[in-house]
Amino acid sequence: MHQDVKKVLVSPEAIEQRCRELGKQISDDYRRDGEIPVLVALLKGSVPFLAKLITYIDIDIEFDFMDVKSYEGTESIGDVRILKDLDRSIKGASILLVEDIVDTGRTLHEVSKLLLNKGAGRVKIVSLLDKPSRRVIPIEADYTGFVIPNEFVIGFGLDFNEKYRNLPYVGVLKDECYL
Repeated sequence: MHQDVKKVLVSPEAIEQRCRELGKQISDDYRRDGEIPVLVALLKGSVPFLAKLITYIDIDIEFDFMDVKSYEGTESIGDVRILKDLDRSIKGASILLVEDIVDTGRTLHEVSKLLLNKGAGRVKIVSLLDKPSRRVIPIEADYTGFVIPNEFVIGFGLDFNEKYRNLPYVGVLKDECYL
């Protein structure tokens, strides 16, 4: 365990197993609906989750990336800025937004609204983590990996000032590292 981690919340094995389950559920749902989803991953935090998840989706998919900023340090700033937009048209597309964590809900609310305004047929959300105690905007993921308590988490894509993204687990950052 990294010296800056207080405790591990979600092990690599648990992440692997949950991605397998989510991949099957997503595959079954989109197969049933006869749709090819466009997975839109929100950079940078969702990249490890996307990479793991797509290995368990056994239907045709497409994916693209958006880069949005809503955090500075450990706090959501309440303003969502688009730093990189999609590289393609999504008119009529069935979008599956891939996110690392649903926290306040602001980012997913704004991005979902933007995608619908761009002509997406529908927008669903898959998130590795959900922190419902921090929700400010009432939004829920359609597919959730793990519900976690209100602690500042790092690893498996999640960062603190761009560090710790490469940890193979989700852990709680020690208080002294950011206070």
